Amino acid sequence: MLNIAATCLVITALLAYLNHRFVGMPTTIGVMAAALVFSLALIGLDAMGVAHGLRQYEESLLRSIDFSDVLMQGMLSLLLFAGALHVDLSELRAYRWPVGALAVFGTLLSTLAVGYGMWFALPLIGLQLPLMYCLLFGALISPTDPIAVMGILKSAGAPKELELVIAGESLFNDGVGVVIFSLLLGMQVSGVAPTPGQGLTLLVHEAGGGLLFGLVLGYVTFRLLKSVDNYQVEVLLTLAAVTGGYALAAELHVSGPLAMVVAGLIIGNHGRALAMSDTTRRYLDMFWELIDEILNATLFVLIGMEILLVAFSLHELLAVAVALAVTLSARLLTVGLPVGLLQRAFRLPRGSWKVLTWGGLRGGISVALALSLPAGPERDTVVALTYGVVVFSILAQGLSIGYVVRKAIAQA
Repeated sequence: MLNIAATCLVITALLAYLNHRFVGMPTTIGVMAAALVFSLALIGLDAMGVAHGLRQYEESLLRSIDFSDVLMQGMLSLLLFAGALHVDLSELRAYRWPVGALAVFGTLLSTLAVGYGMWFALPLIGLQLPLMYCLLFGALISPTDPIAVMGILKSAGAPKELELVIAGESLFNDGVGVVIFSLLLGMQVSGVAPTPGQGLTLLVHEAGGGLLFGLVLGYVTFRLLKSVDNYQVEVLLTLAAVTGGYALAAELHVSGPLAMVVAGLIIGNHGRALAMSDTTRRYLDMFWELIDEILNATLFVLIGMEILLVAFSLHELLAVAVALAVTLSARLLTVGLPVGLLQRAFRLPRGSWKVLTWGGLRGGISVALALSLPAGPERDTVVALTYGVVVFSILAQGLSIGYVVRKAIAQA
């Protein structure tokens, strides 16, 4: 395990250095693009009979890493907490209804739109995928990834209120999407569809329980922070709250991602204002910023390298193009259109619907959920579709979102 971690960190550090020194892309996009190019080069060289051993080494490294487990049980709690830590709760509260509507209803409607859209469109190109797997794909690809979104928004220059809504939506729709995915996966594995009442009960237990647990966890941690004035102990308390709290949420069968977001909001606002000295605030911010940057870069390097393990047939390459059209259309219908038509209710600048539609980036969480599906040809197809959408999302949408923001602002 130590060798694997060391190798991943060395690769990430080298790619981050090369990107910063010679390329200048945002770190997350730059390291993923570099890892992707490197992996594609290995595939090409191996096809020519060169560098076969190096490709084998990279493949064995990736196979030794359970991407789904590493992200969902390791990185995710830290990344979500770090992202929520710097969201202003007083500003977010002013947009709680738009954020809540987009995170809950937008994710649910997008799951249905993508699922049924893929079920209808794939047979047109000669590819069959059962409806349940189409819906699972819809559930895992609908949430925007806060890890991807928040890192890119920092440099996009979006208006403050628009940045707040996008960040808030991406933090909360992640937990909602995971709950919907888990519900659909349970139906697929058991072969038994729950009644609407049972499904609603599970959703309330997972999502509502996660929110409530996050409140309790955040309050307890806040009281502990307030009772001491030692930045080493206080930083350690926040780290323990995240890792221990996420593990406890899993034991309680409530949403760990939602719990981490709520706890991060409480500690980042009430904790920072009422329970920390200036010294503690400075060290806490630096610690979690470093955690965020290091894990972000490592995650996106792994995403870029994963292409070695994803098999693409001609049908699946065509299906990726279909999936891109369907997911973007679903994002437009479930988020862009309501925001555009109900602009006064959402209280966002004109043109915000364009940014919200194009800025719905997908990332590592979608890939991790796809890899958690039971082995089989349907899983392989969903993984290929997910990987294609995620790579396009981060590279094409991520690199152009700044232009879309500037264009939307200019027309407002």
